[in-house]
Amino acid sequence: MGVEQCHIINLQKIPDPRGNLTVVENSKNIPFDIKRVFYLYDVPGGESRGEHANIYTQQFIIAMSGSFDVVVDDGLEKKRFSLNRAYYGLYIPNMIWRGIENFSSGGVCLVLASTFYSADDYIRDYDDYKMKVLS
Repeated sequence: MGVEQCHIINLQKIPDPRGNLTVVENSKNIPFDIKRVFYLYDVPGGESRGEHANIYTQQFIIAMSGSFDVVVDDGLEKKRFSLNRAYYGLYIPNMIWRGIENFSSGGVCLVLASTFYSADDYIRDYDDYKMKVLS
């Protein structure tokens, strides 16, 4: 797996004068069934989050409010995605290192995940990650 498999997925935006609506459905507009949802918020300026890879978990990341950058890395190549709209998100397959940075004030990062939480699913040391993916 490489960073070329990380890509933006546009979600249908249903405009309405009373406010827009966007829907995310299991295996329909994202490529997996959702097992877990979590969100990051109140991230202080200059802080970064993520900085890990998941062995099994696929993720779909949406900027629900504000903006932030997601940097993906496969051990050989890095790619940066700037997220700033609630009607599209970034698909990240398993075994891709990711970091989330440059949060705007009031930025909210919503993450949809393909698995339930397990500490054993995380690779938190970049050198360990590179050894696993490049060997």
